[in-house]
Amino acid sequence: MNKLNKEEKIRIVSELKDKFEKARGIVFTDYRGLDVEEITGLRNSLRSVDVEYKVIKNTLAKRAAEDTQVEPAKDVFSGPVGIAVGYDDPVLLLKKVLEFNKSNEKLEIKGGIVEGGVCTPEQIREISNLPPREVLLSMLVGAMQSPLSKLAGLMNSTITQFAYALENLKNKKNES
Repeated sequence: MNKLNKEEKIRIVSELKDKFEKARGIVFTDYRGLDVEEITGLRNSLRSVDVEYKVIKNTLAKRAAEDTQVEPAKDVFSGPVGIAVGYDDPVLLLKKVLEFNKSNEKLEIKGGIVEGGVCTPEQIREISNLPPREVLLSMLVGAMQSPLSKLAGLMNSTITQFAYALENLKNKKNES
């Protein structure tokens, strides 16, 4: 790797820190054994869902992690580390990285950050099994609507029964 001058290092740390602060999901990988073509394939696969894949020097990544959500996981920066950063749906990020991992086992998942929480490789696999965010939100809305619609039906039924009772009472008074 080329020697970086001080200004380049400062710029890289600043850009990476900004990415760490904005990210909703981050996956740390060990890319040892992957050739350039395979890493390019991984980058293209991730780019299709607006995820970036970067390889940064560990010392710079540790510096960028300070005072961000990544700081508790900065021990992961040892050996060759690739960083996948996603800004939208973190589950989609995890699914894409694991999808590539299934077809190319040379890519090792070292851990990650999901919505600010540090995750082990096993937790990343579990979270990736969740449905996408939109599906979860629609399930939540459906669960919230169900009791409300039942309540509305019960209230309507009670009012209707009360109205029938009043009508019957009125009819009996008119008969008398």
